[in-house]
Amino acid sequence: MLGSTHGTLTTDPRRARVVACGERPSPTVHGTADGRTADGPDLDVSGRPLHADVPDLDRFFRPESVAVVGASDAEGRPNTGITRQLIGWAERVGARLHPVHPSRETVFGLPCVPSVAELPEPVDLAVLLVADPLPVVEQLAEAKVKFAVAFASGFAETGAEGAEAQARLVAAVERSGIRLLGPNTNLNAFEEFRDDLDGPAIALITQSGHQGRPVFALQELGVRLSHWAPTGNEADLETADFLSYFAGRPEVGAIAAYVEGLKDGRSFLLAADHAARRGVPVVAVKVGRTETGARTAASHTGKLTGADAVVDAAMRQFGVIRVDGLDELQDTATLLARARRPKADGVAVYSISGGTGAHFSDLATEAGLHLPTLSQAKQDELHQWIPEYLNVANPVDNGGHPVGDWRGPKIIDAILDDPDVGVLICPITGPFPPMSDKLAQDLVDAAERTDKLVCVVWGSPVGTEAAYRETLLGSSRVATFRTFANCITAVRAYLDHHRFTADYRSPFADAPRTPSPSYRKAQALMRPGQQLSEHAAKQLLRAYGIRVPREQLVTSAAAAVRAAGQVGYPVVMKASGARIAHKTELGLVKVGLTSASQVRDAYRELTDIARYEGIDLDGVLVCQMVERGVEMVVGVTQDPLFGPTVTVGLGGALVEVLRDAAVRVPPFGEDQARAMLAELRGRALLDGVRGGPPVDVDALVEVVLRVQRMALELGDELAELDINPLMVLPRGQGAVALDALALCR
Repeated sequence: MLGSTHGTLTTDPRRARVVACGERPSPTVHGTADGRTADGPDLDVSGRPLHADVPDLDRFFRPESVAVVGASDAEGRPNTGITRQLIGWAERVGARLHPVHPSRETVFGLPCVPSVAELPEPVDLAVLLVADPLPVVEQLAEAKVKFAVAFASGFAETGAEGAEAQARLVAAVERSGIRLLGPNTNLNAFEEFRDDLDGPAIALITQSGHQGRPVFALQELGVRLSHWAPTGNEADLETADFLSYFAGRPEVGAIAAYVEGLKDGRSFLLAADHAARRGVPVVAVKVGRTETGARTAASHTGKLTGADAVVDAAMRQFGVIRVDGLDELQDTATLLARARRPKADGVAVYSISGGTGAHFSDLATEAGLHLPTLSQAKQDELHQWIPEYLNVANPVDNGGHPVGDWRGPKIIDAILDDPDVGVLICPITGPFPPMSDKLAQDLVDAAERTDKLVCVVWGSPVGTEAAYRETLLGSSRVATFRTFANCITAVRAYLDHHRFTADYRSPFADAPRTPSPSYRKAQALMRPGQQLSEHAAKQLLRAYGIRVPREQLVTSAAAAVRAAGQVGYPVVMKASGARIAHKTELGLVKVGLTSASQVRDAYRELTDIARYEGIDLDGVLVCQMVERGVEMVVGVTQDPLFGPTVTVGLGGALVEVLRDAAVRVPPFGEDQARAMLAELRGRALLDGVRGGPPVDVDALVEVVLRVQRMALELGDELAELDINPLMVLPRGQGAVALDALALCR
């Protein structure tokens, strides 16, 4: 787990909890809205759940009764301040609070009991202000407490000894049936949230409490927050649990998350899928972009994508919007929570400065935003109020003066009235009263009249101006930013999110539930703990319907000559053995052989090299020579967090030099397979370059999907698979796996 200070443990994704989930978070609903029956949850072919576990956390955030174990009112004690804060929080949510302490009769005037066993009533939530929560958890189980929060540190975040202590705590929680938040968490769940703000809210999830402070402070700018879940070490309740729960809350417009390490990759993806099906945007900072160590892998595929590349692809695959900074998290989550669905994907840029408009437009276009050229009729309309010599094609430059009078509102309304424009962005690089003040007010007024998104970038470094503090921030309809970059990031995320959810179909819906006939054939070929020879690896591909060249495995020069005649000249000859990873580097491949004498010589040379290198051969392959195509690589690797992953990229001898690859986590459909190809820098090669014909992209997509099926069915039995090169032939002629490597677990 990269970058974590909270000791989150990576678990086998096959072991994710199998619990029914519903349209609303209730333990009694069996999730028929997710396409399941009341008999229980669906499982995929490897026995993993296909739907999110949605815990009922209502009584965690809104308990009727709370116990504070270790409560104190002694001045100078850390627990005293915490107890005081919890008393205030309990009053706000309408909960009865019961202090628990072995040597106090009252705490802050409230009756105090000496132990959990003597609580006057069943409690929904117990807050544990004790150094060792383990004995208390066992007591809470007997008292039938639903939820507990453990603040204590000194667990998995501290090293091996702490990890052992956390494992004991996890075991006690599992035995008890209690849902535990923490350990190594804080009071953020019990903050005072403003109740005077309207509109959709942001729900916040953080592993580090301090990193959530900037998002929580958005309330001071008029942005509503509904919940804050500080997950800490995630011994039990994890990011995925809160993500699933928040996605079902009617008041939540967006979920913002700061993630250091994911406890279980499969659970996270199921939760993200749960949110995507409901159209709830998830914006996340996930630390750990840099590699902390090189992965050791036998295959090319294993060296193409690091752990963070898999996280990035998995988030994108399930619609999670990944941002880099907390400022981006604030701005993007706010926009997504509050903005209505776009009417069009076109962005119009409007400013009082031609330079400002041009600068912003360059950055926006480079980031992938669509800035449509306004129609000639629309430009003629705008020139009624803007001088003819100014550009109004998009960006629209008004020259300044029209902002100060009656023309200003007409210009804004005319731009918003264009059917190709879904977003209007007005960068104001600095205050220029009274012009900037009136422009801000006109934009706010226009935002109230339209159902399209109006964004303003207030570039003043001061930020105390009335036009900013009162006019812009006082509007719930205008999205206000302080930097060009954050505005562009947020608008792009907004448009991408709504495109994504409009066509979203859960990839888990079509995941295989039962093994295919191919799986039974493949299992007979697997050799646990061994690397398969090329010949055996190709048989594995054949089992899943992936085309390989005509070839024969021979053990003599004479047999090689006969095989070449049957395969058809020219031929390729390769040494075949279970311990050969990269044959080309060792000189164990001979290409373009056109005669019997060349075949005999090649056989002797290949066996001599193998003998010199100490390589055991199972024979020599005599293969059909396939030319005239684009060399690709398709493979499977095991990610410690997400399990099997599928990679596709440019292949051949330079595969590790080019490092042009895309990765996905199964299951995924044809749309994602094609999206993988679109991500490649060398995608144009598939369309034909320098007079070459376009290749069979459909056949390439089919291979990717067949490899995915193999990854799903074989699961962790298949440690690595590497098809390189996969020769993709001209359109209509298919694709052929020229070489393959498979490593069994």
